[in-house]
Parts: sequence; structure tokens; C-alpha cells
Amino acid sequence: MSAIPQGAIRFNTDSQKLEFYAQSQWWEMVIDTPNLGVAANTDAGARGLFAGGGTSSPQHRIIDYVTISSTGNAVNFGSLTTSSYEGSGCASSTRGVFAIGYNGPGESNTIEYVTISSTGNSADFGDLIMGTARTTGGCSNSTRGLFADSEVPANVNNIDYITIASTGNAVDFGDLIKNGRSGRACASSTRGLFAGGRTVPAAGEINNIDYVTIATLGNATDFGDLTRSGGSYGSSCSNSTRGIFAGGSPVINNIDYVTIATIGNATDFGDLTVARQVSGGASSSTRGVFGGGQTPTVSNIIDYITILTQGNAIDFGDLTRTTQAGSSCSNAHGGL
Repeated sequence: MSAIPQGAIRFNTDSQKLEFYAQSQWWEMVIDTPNLGVAANTDAGARGLFAGGGTSSPQHRIIDYVTISSTGNAVNFGSLTTSSYEGSGCASSTRGVFAIGYNGPGESNTIEYVTISSTGNSADFGDLIMGTARTTGGCSNSTRGLFADSEVPANVNNIDYITIASTGNAVDFGDLIKNGRSGRACASSTRGLFAGGRTVPAAGEINNIDYVTIATLGNATDFGDLTRSGGSYGSSCSNSTRGIFAGGSPVINNIDYVTIATIGNATDFGDLTVARQVSGGASSSTRGVFGGGQTPTVSNIIDYITILTQGNAIDFGDLTRTTQAGSSCSNAHGGL
């Protein structure tokens, strides 16, 4: 009998459940999307938020949202208290949190939050340990959010963490393997993955993927590599089993995926509808959506994929404005 490949998927006819293969055994998938707004349910459903960004200067404060299970144009959610460029986001099922990044005058250590099920402007959460621009990404489980610092203004490899349900300043978590900037991140409920980036001043592309165990503290461990060396300026999202990395420098349409519970190199997933970099990514348990970016002109494109399959992205709709290098999060991602 041939060996079962890591990340293989099957339908168990006994349990009537989808399963994936990792670490020498089959695991049951969780594929329910919470609160999809059926007639008897007035909750907001699985929402993806896209905050800030711009055209380098000036930056936006606008926050848009989409209902991930649907298709259509984004709707205005509210505004950040300050403009944000190349920041990052993470979320629990109720709260979205944004590390601002660059706010026009310089690097910012500000963290802001919103309540995802409502609409409205953000409020102050606290501060990162260091002022940072061009963050390497944010990810979370249901309780803890992680942000990787990257340029302050020299590249660093710090990982900070917060407790999402509270407010307050970030605390040191550990370090990434390499110093870099402008990478991306995603998570399952146990693992956080940080992928790609670039070094400065040499501006060399980093294609490695690091991982951490979110509930602990400590330095990152090598996971594997992306399929290509252009690892910076991409976007990412995940469900509980797969991490997705899309687009990047120099304006590509590649989508890669990994099985988060394993370690190993990324595999080709398909292509974005339009090649672009510095877009935002958000997800439910079944869908990933990617909004905005540079194509090379700044765009308002949103497209989507079905995470458990492989294939090319499909048009979803448009953001309310053209933007690149914003922050994004959702209330139904793979870490919840």
C-alpha cells in the first residue's frame, strides 16, 4: 500500500465528516462557518475587515467589511483613529485588532481595535513594544494575538503578543529566525505561521516560513519554504488546517498553500484573478478573500478561493476605495 501524503483529504462515509491526514493519522475537519445570517439569525456572520492602506502617501483610515460567505462589494465599517500603511491585523470571534505600522510622519507603535459584529470607528488598544513600519504580519488564536515587528527603522525579528479580550501594551513573545520586513502571517488554533519578507538595505527576498506555538512563549522554528523567492508584499489567510499565501513581489499572481499541522515546503494552489502585491487577506473556515493591492496601479479588487480545494481565484466584488498595504482580519479564521 502506498504511503498517504501529508495534507491528504478524504470524506469519511461512517462519520459523514471531512478528514485530513497529518502526523500519521486522520484528523476531523471543522468546516462550519459561524452565524451566516439565516432568517432566524440576526448576527453579522463571518466578516472580513480591510483597514487603512493607501497609495504610500497619503494613507487611509477607512475600514471596509465584506460578508465572506457572499459575493458583492464591500461596505464601509468605520475609520481607524490614525492612518495606517503596511500594518497588520488579527482577531478573535468578536474583536478585530490592528497594528498601525506607518502613519505618515513615521513608524507607529499604536494598536487599535473594533467590535466586528457592529460597525463604527476603532478605539485605542495599547502599544507594541517598539514603533514599527512594514510589519511581518499578525495572526491569532481565540485569545492571543501575535504581531511580528520588522522595521524600526532597521529590520528586527521581534514577535509581540497581546490578549485580545483585554486592552494594554504588547509583551515580548520571542524572535523570528530572520530579520525581515513586509511578510505575511496566518494561524490554526495552535500554530502561528510567518512567511516571506525582504531584507534591508540589500532588499533580498526571503522565502522561508517560520512557526510558533501560540499558547507558549519562545523563538520561531523553521517550517519550510514558499514556492518562489519573491516572499515579500503578499497576503495570507487560513482555515484550521490550511495556510494560504497569495501574490507578492514583484507583482505576481501565485497562490501557495501549506498544511499547518505539518512542516514542509508550500505547494502551488492556483492563481489570483489579477497579479498584485500588498493586498489584504481574510478568511472563514471555507473561503479566503483577498482585497486591494498594487497591480501595478493601486486597485479595489476583491477575489476569493475555496480553501479546501485547489484552483484559481474568482471575482468577489470591490472595496469602497482603491488601496494597497492595508491591514485585514476576520471573525472566523483558522485560529478560532
